Amino acid sequence: MSAPVIEPVRPVAAKSPSRRSAKPQRTTPARFDTALGWTDRPGPAWTLRILLCAIALAVFAAPFLTIFSGAFSTNPSGSSLSFLPHHGTLLNFEVAGERGIWDYLGNSLVIAGGGLLLQLTVCTLAAYALARHRFRGQALIMMLFMMTLMLPEEVIAIPLSLVLGDVPVVHLDLKGTVWGVILPLGAWGFSVMMLTEFMKDIPTEIEEAARLDGVGELRMLWQIVLPLCKPALGVAGVLGFIMIWDQYLLPLIASKDPTDYTVTVALSILRTDPEVGSGVVLAGAVIALIPSLIVYLLLQRSLVTGIAAGATKG
Repeated sequence: MSAPVIEPVRPVAAKSPSRRSAKPQRTTPARFDTALGWTDRPGPAWTLRILLCAIALAVFAAPFLTIFSGAFSTNPSGSSLSFLPHHGTLLNFEVAGERGIWDYLGNSLVIAGGGLLLQLTVCTLAAYALARHRFRGQALIMMLFMMTLMLPEEVIAIPLSLVLGDVPVVHLDLKGTVWGVILPLGAWGFSVMMLTEFMKDIPTEIEEAARLDGVGELRMLWQIVLPLCKPALGVAGVLGFIMIWDQYLLPLIASKDPTDYTVTVALSILRTDPEVGSGVVLAGAVIALIPSLIVYLLLQRSLVTGIAAGATKG
C-alpha cells in the first residue's frame, strides 16, 4: 500500500488591483467643515456664507476702523465715515497727553488691576463655599448675589456715595482714594454664579480621594479645584476686567479731585472741552481701547474654552 502524496499548500495569490481603482473617500473633515455644512467647494451656499460673514465683519469692524482713522486724522469729520486717515498726524495724541490722558490711564490700570484681583479672589472663595459645601441659607445667599445684577448703578449711586464718605463701623472716608473704587467692585454676582455652576460639575470622587490623603480646604481649593476651573476663571477674568474698565459712575462719585478720574471719565471731559476737536477725543478712545484688546488677546483661548465648556455641560 503506497503512502498518500501530500501536495504542498500553495499560498493564495493576492488579488490584483482592478484597472479602475475606486475614488478615495475623504475620511477626515476638511478645514472648513462645520456642523452647519460649511465646505471649501465654491457654490451658492458657500457664496452666501462668505457674504454674510463679510457683512457681519463690516458691521462690527466699521466703528473700530473709524475710531483709528479719526484718531490719526488732522480734521476728522463727524458726519461721514472714513476708514483711512486724512493727512495722518500724531498731534491728536500729543494734545490728549497734554490734557492728562496718560495720568487718567494710569489711574484706570491701577483700579482695574487691583479690582480684578480682589474680585477673582472674593468670587472664587464664595463660589467654592456655595458649590462644594451645604449649609443653611445657601439659596438665600445666592439670591442676594443675583439681586445685585438687577440693580442699576443709578439706584445705588447716592447710598454708595454716603457709604464711601463714611464707612460704617470703621468711619473712614474712602473718597479720593483708589480703595473707594476698588472695594465696591470686590464681588460680582455674575462671576459668583458662573464659578459656582462650574465647580458643581467637578466629580465628588476627586474631592473624597483628596480628603483621604489629608488635604485641607485651602489646599483643596488651590491645588485641585482651581486647576480644573481654569476655563471659567479665564471667562471671569476677561469679563470682569471689561466691567471694571468701563466703570463711569463709580469713579465719578468716589473722586474728590479731577486728578482722581479714570480714563472713561476723562473721555467725557475731553468731549465737552471746546478747545479740542473730535480727533483728540478719538485719540483718547484709542488709548482707552488698547488695554481691553490686550487682555482679550491674551485670554481669548481661555474665554472660548470656558464658554464652550459651559455650553456643553448638562
